[in-house]
Amino acid sequence: MSLQGKTLFISGASRGIGLAIALRAAKDKACIAIAAKTATPHPTLPGTIYTAAEEIEKAGGTALPIVCDIRDENQVKSAIDQTVAKFGGIDILVNNASAISLTDTQATDVKKYDLMHSINGRGTWMVSKFAIPHLIESAKNARNPHILNLSPPLSMREEWFKHHVAYTMSKMNMSMCVLGMSGELRKHKIGVNALWPLTLIGTAALKLVGDTSKMTMRTPEIMADAAYEVFKKDASKFSGQFLVDELFLRQEGFTNMDQYAPGKREFSRDFFLPEDILKEIDALRAKQGWN
Repeated sequence: MSLQGKTLFISGASRGIGLAIALRAAKDKACIAIAAKTATPHPTLPGTIYTAAEEIEKAGGTALPIVCDIRDENQVKSAIDQTVAKFGGIDILVNNASAISLTDTQATDVKKYDLMHSINGRGTWMVSKFAIPHLIESAKNARNPHILNLSPPLSMREEWFKHHVAYTMSKMNMSMCVLGMSGELRKHKIGVNALWPLTLIGTAALKLVGDTSKMTMRTPEIMADAAYEVFKKDASKFSGQFLVDELFLRQEGFTNMDQYAPGKREFSRDFFLPEDILKEIDALRAKQGWN
């Protein structure tokens, strides 16, 4: 199955994982709406919606850069409308935009709490809300529509909450959208799933969170390849899944993990990873190898 002719709406796609997913889809000549706030260069982060559009076009896709703050209802509605007017519909929604602050309750400003919850939880829900009518139309036309949230496996373990309550709550809100919407939209044959990285991903934005000099990370392409495999699945049957990039790729037959961090075998793990998933990955690594 190819994404040629499909339309993707990706929030926060001006850089990082969102852009990597867009570039992977562009190889299939997909149409991609880049919905993000960065219209002018950021003082410390590379890339804008316009430089992202150039990269997507060079990779073979058709790009539509849209200035959109997903906290703003009118901007979200406008971005969805612009995408449909340009490409005729929406087949795949990627809720990638996210805000992070790894601070405990006393160290988290109310303004920062509001930012994380308005982008991560509310923003994901709202973009999905306004995209759903078009995804339903996509399903009616047998175009295999998907929603993919970049959020972790649902877990209510204290260890994931105690160090950064506000951030964890906001990310679990994104995952609860997957849990609820997968059931809500199953009758429409729309797949709704979550994807999360096993390891920290080497993006420019991560450097704003803390010192990455001693971290061993993978490139965003591992998330892009995993997302691409999700989009190829039958949306009427593959839904409500909380996927972890390496585990999912190995289950799909990928064994060349070396390409995402050449020569590395030990990595800085991401948060929110259950022990059973880690054990399953270790077993597959032992069985399949790395190349």
